[in-house]
Amino acid sequence: MAVIAALAPSVGGAQDMPMVFVPLIAATLAATTPAAHASVTFADRQILHQRSEGRANRATGRATRADDPVRIASISKLAVALAVMRLVDAGTLDLDRDASLYLGWPLRHPGFPDAPITLRMLLSHTASVRDGADYALKLDDDLPTHLRQAAAWDGAHTPGGYFSYANLNFPIVAAIMEGATGERFDRLMQRLVFAPLKIDACFNWALCTNRAVRHAVTLYRADGSVARDDLHGTRPACPGSAAHDGSCDLATYRLARNGAFFSPQGGMRISMTGLARLGMALDGAVTGFLRPASLQAMTTPQWRFDGSNGDTERGFYCGYGLGVMLIALPGRPAACRDDPFGDNRPRIGHAGDAYGLKSGLWIDAVTKHGIAFFVSAIPDDAPTGPRSAFTAAEENAIAGRARSAASARK
Repeated sequence: MAVIAALAPSVGGAQDMPMVFVPLIAATLAATTPAAHASVTFADRQILHQRSEGRANRATGRATRADDPVRIASISKLAVALAVMRLVDAGTLDLDRDASLYLGWPLRHPGFPDAPITLRMLLSHTASVRDGADYALKLDDDLPTHLRQAAAWDGAHTPGGYFSYANLNFPIVAAIMEGATGERFDRLMQRLVFAPLKIDACFNWALCTNRAVRHAVTLYRADGSVARDDLHGTRPACPGSAAHDGSCDLATYRLARNGAFFSPQGGMRISMTGLARLGMALDGAVTGFLRPASLQAMTTPQWRFDGSNGDTERGFYCGYGLGVMLIALPGRPAACRDDPFGDNRPRIGHAGDAYGLKSGLWIDAVTKHGIAFFVSAIPDDAPTGPRSAFTAAEENAIAGRARSAASARK
């Protein structure tokens, strides 16, 4: 209300302002306050250029910076896949083993009970898992019970071949990680990814530093309303969806029986400088982080659209590795519209989309040049760009990378 008060009629103050003006003023602020945006370009282990615009929080007027953490949405899946591959390298997980053996309960498609489901299938969205039963669970929800719903599965396809992007795959992956290690998912991510890479990041704020919490980017919808993370400098009292009775005692969290509480499908909070560091690890620039064979497995197509073997979502998905999107692959069908760069060069990485945010981490594996970015306050019905099935906002952010690289060379 402080900003609204500043725009209210001066006579009588904000307390006398007719409430009919509040939505009008809020809409005016949404239209006139620059939305948060940040991007970082990098190559090998070097950051080349940083760029940020807009307000990380509109109420305080705090400017956005490239090292401010934001809920990065589905790029979280790539980070989870890196953690899985670290466990594969350690011999703790096997990509092709029946995942039920890690979970301690049977993971089976009810229509195909004799078909084992593996980490490779889950990480590549070919396990016939669907989001029809939702992927958000409360603290005391039980994942095995949740998966008994028919809506959690594709009734037409046996696990292992057909691609359909589903967020629910990743709570299952998180539960597998917990079952194999006896450690809570968010702590595993700290131990396996964030600490080794020296990134101040976390899932759902539980383990981020106080500094990260203070610098959180608040996400706004296109109409100016708050969508997520208006923290006021304080971490949330509950890092996930509270139990059905409203309580949030993390001591009651059951390993390998929930998986969704810390939002492994999209709840990573990370800055663009941190995301660039994650991209460097994916590209093999961080020595000793992953074995070369594991990096190759992540970035090799586990699924590739052949015209009928998956749901591309209007050409957005045409190649997928292990938690990694593969875009602009050579020889792809004409229906694929997965090149937001418009240069026909294959890239590895991932896109993100949630709460008005669009994000991307993309790396050219030949030149080793990459970009990490987010834009915010994007409408749900935002138009696609002229080059691809990505939005115009994403294409513009990528085009800004080219301008930034050019200016950096001057």
